[in-house]
Amino acid sequence: MTQLLLAAFFFFAIHGLVSATGLRGLLVARLGDNAYRGLFSLASAGGLAWLIMAYGHGDAGYISLWAELPGVRWLTIALMLPLLVMGIAGLTMKSPTAMGQEGALADPEPARGILRVTRHPFLCAVAGWGALHALVNGDLASLVLFGMLVVLAINGMASIDRKRAAGAGEAWERFAARTSRLPFAAILEGRNTLNLAEIGALRIIGGVVIWLAILHFHASIFGVAALPQ
Repeated sequence: MTQLLLAAFFFFAIHGLVSATGLRGLLVARLGDNAYRGLFSLASAGGLAWLIMAYGHGDAGYISLWAELPGVRWLTIALMLPLLVMGIAGLTMKSPTAMGQEGALADPEPARGILRVTRHPFLCAVAGWGALHALVNGDLASLVLFGMLVVLAINGMASIDRKRAAGAGEAWERFAARTSRLPFAAILEGRNTLNLAEIGALRIIGGVVIWLAILHFHASIFGVAALPQ
């Protein structure tokens, strides 16, 4: 468990205590933007590899915290499909909340596609994925790993919102008024409308294909079957 705790702290620290704070600006000023991004990418990749190895190693053994609740596995399977579509769309669509894409706020309608659902689609997908996997696994190692990712994703949304509000002013306020952090909140409140055509058939189909592949290969890749046995 020591390795997992250290890996989780390192991964959280470089994202939540460096990238999401004023320390990032100090490092960029000292190193330059390109050098900072390169070092941050290397640290992130190394931290992620450390996390995966530490979690897979299971040096503390399996420590159960709660038994699997009825229906939770099927709920996880069902919700992973929209989360995958959300994540794919978030990575492949232009967004004012993505790194280096702040200029998208100048578009006539920046709140389009998956951004109508949430202005942080990728981070929402990570948070949902982490929460569901922590819940369905119910062990200490999973709570550490997936819980850290949930906290990191939620903290990232708040951090990005603060940065954009400080840097873009009125343009950000207009965008934020049409969008929400919580998926579907802006739509339910009448501030936006769902438009699946803007998300795109290829992204939706891609999500379905990846979802089916995960269901089929989950046991061989991760050692645990996704579908109930």
